[in-house]
Amino acid sequence: MNPDWAPLRDELQHWQTDGLSLPLWWRDDDAVTVTPQLETLAALSRDLGLPVHLAVIPRDADVALAKYISENPCLIPVVHGWAHQNHAPADEKKSEFRLHRPMADIVTDAKTGMTRLSDLFGDNLRPIFVPPWNRIAPEAAGHLPPLGYRVLSTATPRKAALAAPGLEQINTHLDPIDWRGTRGLVAPDVLIARTVDLLRDRREGRADNAEPFGVLTHHLVHDQDIWSFTRDLLHHLLDGPGTVWTMAKPKNQGDPE
Repeated sequence: MNPDWAPLRDELQHWQTDGLSLPLWWRDDDAVTVTPQLETLAALSRDLGLPVHLAVIPRDADVALAKYISENPCLIPVVHGWAHQNHAPADEKKSEFRLHRPMADIVTDAKTGMTRLSDLFGDNLRPIFVPPWNRIAPEAAGHLPPLGYRVLSTATPRKAALAAPGLEQINTHLDPIDWRGTRGLVAPDVLIARTVDLLRDRREGRADNAEPFGVLTHHLVHDQDIWSFTRDLLHHLLDGPGTVWTMAKPKNQGDPE
């Protein structure tokens, strides 16, 4: 694999010429325990100097993961639904938090997810809600702030800064995995072109550059090409206009980072 990074370097040069900065964050989904893949993720995060917001499935998360995260501050736990369980009918896209069951059940799962991970991770947990498959009903999102959530994270550029009153929308924008095909790496030239388009939209005012630009990974299913591309992409962004964004701890949990 030898991608042509020139189009991205050219776009990043425009950012630097214009004196712009790109808030950059990294989200990785589906953690439940310590694995060799998680150790690879943590090592890459440390090498890059870019923390990972690790979306943890509350029902299945274990004490070993909590201990590992406490020893590796580059990993920032956030709430990934409750059980990563699909409740949609067969003819609809998978979802855990759309309106396929009573709202009371949806709210209970979101509340229980926050409680369980708060018990496991303490002050290390950030109040970000990541619905499995990046799907949630707007009506369900409105119930998240009273449960203590401050950010909702799904996918694609946000249309508004708030998903609901008191709930900021901070999405992911680039996923290198070909989920509907090989489940390996999307063609690198396609990913590079997609990144350039997303950054150009921000630079030219068609997208909100106040929203941190999110790279989404899934460490448990990475092959070497996915690891390599992710590393090189993040290096390019950080060497250019990228500035590290992490969610600060709420004031009642300690001092912001």
